[in-house]
Amino acid sequence: MVTDKEIAELIFPEVKETIEDLEKRYPQRNLSSFQEVTRFAPSPTGFLHTGSLFTSLICHKVAKDSNGIFYVRLEDTDTKREIEGSGAELLNQLKLFGIEPSEGYLGDHEIGNYGPYIQSNRADIYKVVIKHLLEQGKAYPCFCSSQALDEIRAKQEKAKIIPGYYGPFAKCRYLTNEEKKERIINGEPYVIRFKSSGNHLRKIKVHDLVHGDFEIAQNDMDIVILKSDGLPTYHFAHACDDHFMRTTTVIRGEEWIASLPIHIELFETLGWKAPNYAHLPVIMKLDESGHKRKLSKRLDSEAAVSYFLKDGYPSEALIMYLMTIANSNFEEWIFEHKFEHMEEFNFSFNKMSLEGALFDMGKLNFFSKEILSKKSKEEMLDMVLTYSKTYDQKLYDLVSSNPDYFKEIINIEREKENPRKDYEKLGGLYDLISFFYKDLYDQKLKEQPLEYNPKFSKDDIKEVLKALKDKLDTSLDEQGWFNNMKEIGISLGYASSGKDYKANPEAYKGSVSDIAEMLRITLTGKKNSPNLYYVMKVLKTDEWKRRIDLVLNS
Repeated sequence: MVTDKEIAELIFPEVKETIEDLEKRYPQRNLSSFQEVTRFAPSPTGFLHTGSLFTSLICHKVAKDSNGIFYVRLEDTDTKREIEGSGAELLNQLKLFGIEPSEGYLGDHEIGNYGPYIQSNRADIYKVVIKHLLEQGKAYPCFCSSQALDEIRAKQEKAKIIPGYYGPFAKCRYLTNEEKKERIINGEPYVIRFKSSGNHLRKIKVHDLVHGDFEIAQNDMDIVILKSDGLPTYHFAHACDDHFMRTTTVIRGEEWIASLPIHIELFETLGWKAPNYAHLPVIMKLDESGHKRKLSKRLDSEAAVSYFLKDGYPSEALIMYLMTIANSNFEEWIFEHKFEHMEEFNFSFNKMSLEGALFDMGKLNFFSKEILSKKSKEEMLDMVLTYSKTYDQKLYDLVSSNPDYFKEIINIEREKENPRKDYEKLGGLYDLISFFYKDLYDQKLKEQPLEYNPKFSKDDIKEVLKALKDKLDTSLDEQGWFNNMKEIGISLGYASSGKDYKANPEAYKGSVSDIAEMLRITLTGKKNSPNLYYVMKVLKTDEWKRRIDLVLNS
């Protein structure tokens, strides 16, 4: 009679290690019960998803707050979808957001005693565990072809029962060991399946750090744990890896809740303590019909972290925004702390929403403006040069041609208690500051005539501009300069305030705000710009007067 151990030896004759050997190779970590070991386990199948950044942010935060360990494990067992180099790129992008592992896969090397941290390099570990399951009669070789599996599914769908390889439909679990041995020796291809002892009609109680206690149907599927290419499936590999890497809390998206019964059964069958699980709410978006849906890689540009990098959002802004999704009390906390030191915020799973949060670009822009406004002119110069060198060559050439002039531009009303918030991202900055540069201003003026308020005639505008050119004094302080402008306006028949004009519009041509708008449009080509007084200080007297002359002579 052929035993389970003989079948295991027939399949894995080269495997001599035991689970006990692995336990010694990967001992319990020397940490207290309060220190968390978390992991980010991406697949090298493309760009860093915004949802993945959210997950890694929480993993990193939980480990750091507990003085624990955050590591990265590359789950590359899906060779058909793997994109070369994407694993290292994922790590590079995480680093831009201040999320750096203390252990694990680091792109071009690994750090830590619990590796390898790339799943495809851990085949010997998986084989030891699978051989153990085979010896215990808790796994078996399955010889069913794709066609046979399709036939099983067709019968199940016709009968309107749960599809899958389980119970009476799991044909190969009922093969005798003699039959298994013969088919293996004959060279028939096979996979290894886990033999479930569950029943989907029964419920198991589970505890989730986000969702609390709930019941869910037991697993009864005989899932594949080793594919025909010799690589494990995700379900099995994650259980082995989280056990031997001594993960304390698995943090992942709530789409994995459906797989929880499989994972719990694997841990129980192997006699291992399962980690804590925290299933995070997914990030949502409103579709064109107004319905919520999950942020999609295929449909939504903001699903890729690279979108925000290319658009020039400071990394802190996206992290800050994601923290508002993570904890309901974070937004109030960060306002109280003036948008600084968010690393001091105490994260809690209890403060997480159970519903998927809608991605709010307006709120992200708000945080981005706040963060950029707090940067010094030197920090802004460094940020802009770093960003533009990769994403905007025109901006890079412009700024690097005269860094000191750029610092003057970007520093307008920056060094004050409540700095101006003229910029919400670095993308598009070229267009916002190009008017400061003589050649670019002249070029745009040739291509696009200035658009003034149509209620004023060309003669009215020229009269105002000539008076401003001759009488406006930018050597005064800002209040003196503005009073000077009001006096000029009053002498030309304009009200000294919008209030006076509204009270008696027939008595005036307009108000001082109309005067300021005429000057702003003349000097910048825009109705909106940074503080006009400081724009003129940056341009210097000769240049702003030259620009007025261009309009007067047109």
